[in-house]
Amino acid sequence: MAQGDDRAGPRGGRDAGETDRGGDGAGPRRTNPALTSRAAILAVVVCAIALSLAYPVREYIAQRKEISDLRRQEAMSRRQVEELAQRKQQLGDKSYIEREATRRLHYCRPDVKCYIVLDGSEGDGQQSRKGGPATRPPWYETLWRSVEAADRPR
Repeated sequence: MAQGDDRAGPRGGRDAGETDRGGDGAGPRRTNPALTSRAAILAVVVCAIALSLAYPVREYIAQRKEISDLRRQEAMSRRQVEELAQRKQQLGDKSYIEREATRRLHYCRPDVKCYIVLDGSEGDGQQSRKGGPATRPPWYETLWRSVEAADRPR
């Protein structure tokens, strides 16, 4: 049988024209290339879906960010409205108006004697009593000092 091994027999080997058939008799066996046409079509479809979803997803994320920014801005506006409502209520109070007129504008009621003490410092005089910085010189002195300093050689 040594000769039968060298030659193609009914079970031994294949002739040049024969192809390997599977057990189901489906046809010739082909080697699978790396990318079949079905896989290429599937890849194109997946890319098309991904590209068609990219813009809406980006818009969705941008809108969510805008919504959160608007909510934050709304909360700040609500706080500001509450503060202004409190301020309005405060300004509607007659005793508050009288205190502010006395404190800021130095108004006095007709039946009260008011005195303003001038101690040489501007403002309430609180800085001079607390040992704070001296008051600023008038603007023209500051201007003249800067002109003199610019004239001196360095």
